[in-house]
Amino acid sequence: MGSYILRNLLQRLILLLVVSVVAHAVVHLAPGQPSEVDPSNPRMKPEDIAKIRAAFHLDDPLHLQYVYWVRDLVSGDLKSFKDSQPVLPKIWHRFLNSLPLFIGATLIVWTLSFPIGIRAAVQRGTLYDRSTTFLSYALISIPGFFLSYIGIMWVVNVLGVPVIGMRTFGMETANPLFRGMDYLWHLVVPSFMAAIGGIAVLSRYVRSQMLEVLSQDYVRTARAKGLDEDTVVYRHALRNALLPFITMFGFMLPGLVSGSVIFEQIFAWPGLGRLGYEAVLSRDFPVILTINFIAAALTLAGTFISDLLYAFADPRIRLE
Repeated sequence: MGSYILRNLLQRLILLLVVSVVAHAVVHLAPGQPSEVDPSNPRMKPEDIAKIRAAFHLDDPLHLQYVYWVRDLVSGDLKSFKDSQPVLPKIWHRFLNSLPLFIGATLIVWTLSFPIGIRAAVQRGTLYDRSTTFLSYALISIPGFFLSYIGIMWVVNVLGVPVIGMRTFGMETANPLFRGMDYLWHLVVPSFMAAIGGIAVLSRYVRSQMLEVLSQDYVRTARAKGLDEDTVVYRHALRNALLPFITMFGFMLPGLVSGSVIFEQIFAWPGLGRLGYEAVLSRDFPVILTINFIAAALTLAGTFISDLLYAFADPRIRLE
């Protein structure tokens, strides 16, 4: 087991290094330079552009630029091209903003998907099953930004409350209770909109897994023994259907970076995804590369945790 963990961890560290090298090359080979962000600026003189390029090593070879980026990232001296602010504190601040949105959307997805999918599998072929199947495919087909705009218009016109941003304008001077309630309200709508697509996909996956397990011999045997339906479904079938969902856990962590880019932009939520989007528009290479590195690290960490959970859940992996 120890050798399995070490081998798995070493493979992911090597892969993370390869991803960082490839991402660095791709970003720097893309058209455009940071010094060309606003060529119409009358204050931007050629000597100013030369100073910017020299300060950020933009005229050095790519391999040297990669070394400088790694050095500054490790030392914490990495600065943004856009405003010369430290990159890591900026990303950390946006990460703390994205974390509640990510947790809220994830809780909504996993809380609603399992009851919907399990009931659809148990009541296969009924009106409920056909209705949820149609609704799921409809929600998968409709773009998330379109549903978000509809949701914003409905909330504003029907309920008459603001949903854009993290807080209502003018609430800064309110007491902490009202500020907290206002923050939660602004968090609920984008979290639910970000979760709609996940509910549609995951509920179908739960239904498929449950249908496969419910057709197994041991489930028929449990029913033949006279066990009640809830015990058969939730204690015997569901426990064995949950194993494939361990794999999905590894793909949840990158959602902290990329999962809410569209919704953060629509709802003006100052999160990490929106920071990455703004960095791409302004060609802020240090921010782009660092966010990409964090996303790759989260992906590899998630899959590593999934492998460990598989090793504990499946004895065959431990034996290998």
